[in-house]
Amino acid sequence: MSFQAYLDNVEAKTGKSAEALKAIAIAKGLADERGLAPGVKPGAVIDWLKADFDLGHGHAMSIVAFIKGKRT
Repeated sequence: MSFQAYLDNVEAKTGKSAEALKAIAIAKGLADERGLAPGVKPGAVIDWLKADFDLGHGHAMSIVAFIKGKRT
């Protein structure tokens, strides 16, 4: 599955784009415009996405990668 396919599936499941999820992560203090917030480990973002949006590990990791700057 391509990176874009992961992002598309996340949006289909959550109703939120990767950019919208990044904005929420920023609001929660998990990220900033450059990537993960200082001191925040990927696991914290993954745990949040699993708990609040019922995402699986792979789909949550795609959002972490997006937050860290990976683009399609």
